[in-house]
Amino acid sequence: MQTKPIAAKRQWLFIRNVIFFTFTSFGGAQAHLALLLKYFVQSTKFISEEELLELNALAQVLPGPASTQTLVGIAWKVGKLKLAIITFLIWILPTAAIMTFAAISYALLDQKQKFNDILQYIQPIALGIVAYGAWKLGKKVLSSQVSVFLAIASVIATLVLRNAYVFPLSILIGGMISSAIETPKEETELRVKLFSNINPKKMIYFLGALLLFALVGAIINRTSPFSLPIRLLENFYRNGILVFGGGQVLVPLMFTEFVEMKHYLPSSGFLSGFALQQALPGPTFSFTSYLGALSMKNFGYGMWGQILGGLIGVIGINLPGLILVLFIVPFWDDLKKISRIRHSLSGINAVSVGFIIAAFVLLLIPMGFNWLFLGIMLATFLLLNFTRVSPPLIVLAGILVGYLF
Repeated sequence: MQTKPIAAKRQWLFIRNVIFFTFTSFGGAQAHLALLLKYFVQSTKFISEEELLELNALAQVLPGPASTQTLVGIAWKVGKLKLAIITFLIWILPTAAIMTFAAISYALLDQKQKFNDILQYIQPIALGIVAYGAWKLGKKVLSSQVSVFLAIASVIATLVLRNAYVFPLSILIGGMISSAIETPKEETELRVKLFSNINPKKMIYFLGALLLFALVGAIINRTSPFSLPIRLLENFYRNGILVFGGGQVLVPLMFTEFVEMKHYLPSSGFLSGFALQQALPGPTFSFTSYLGALSMKNFGYGMWGQILGGLIGVIGINLPGLILVLFIVPFWDDLKKISRIRHSLSGINAVSVGFIIAAFVLLLIPMGFNWLFLGIMLATFLLLNFTRVSPPLIVLAGILVGYLF
């Protein structure tokens, strides 16, 4: 058993790595998974690679931000609830603060070309990180014909259909196929033991916290006398419950509701903010802080109202996923012992590898045959795969080169 000083030192080391992860996590959820592997498995052994893949599979099944849920799940395993909450705040607040400031100072977005020039080499570096993640996870996960088939199928489905529903449906089908093929016929006693370990009162509190606000929000959303901040909180919370597949699904949903349906902000403002978000590290879901702040600004609220809108956006969209993962992770070690659930994980992970490969292809296409960018991408992959160079150093080098040249 660890002594308190050793445990405290381990938690401070974990927080340091969370800070590194937060400020170097360019490239979206797929690149985030590669960095989670780098920071919390390979360099420090906070959890095993198998545990990371299990948490990632769990996050893929749940609605909400997969990267955030996976990171919070790791934190819970290392330091329980307190460390999980601290990790969540470190992860979401920096990018949310920047995006809120961007909304308050919307005119500054006219200068985004200078910003993009400085960060022009971040995209090929992020692609190198994505390629590294696909390579490392593929070697681990694609160990059978079924898993290879599921990965290829998810790549094709993603590239051909280009639809938000591909993500939850592929995950569901992949889990069902691997579960049906690999599950032996036993486990009645284990199910009884699992559900006897779940406190019924906690279950009621959990379901109440998740659904009560959604039900009240449905009423609020249909009545006009309520103030904009309350309606925004309902909008973000509801989308946090419904979004599967991460930021690539969230953005079109937000555009449809906030721009086309409710006219909270113009399409130019939405797209300018999204362009800025793509150049920043951290969770894509922090884009909601920009939407909340700019919506408040467009309805005549002052600076403090806009700051409130930024907080409402980032907390509202993340709260359902946070509640879900903090409720499920404590029971996860028992839950995954159920053979149908355990064997479904291999299919879910295989589909996730397919998503990473598809994301790599979709991000690579806009770059075209730019030999400089392709060289940077390849160099990033080789550095990560064959040396101990840390991702932050590569990212900082890319920013420095963009600034100088």
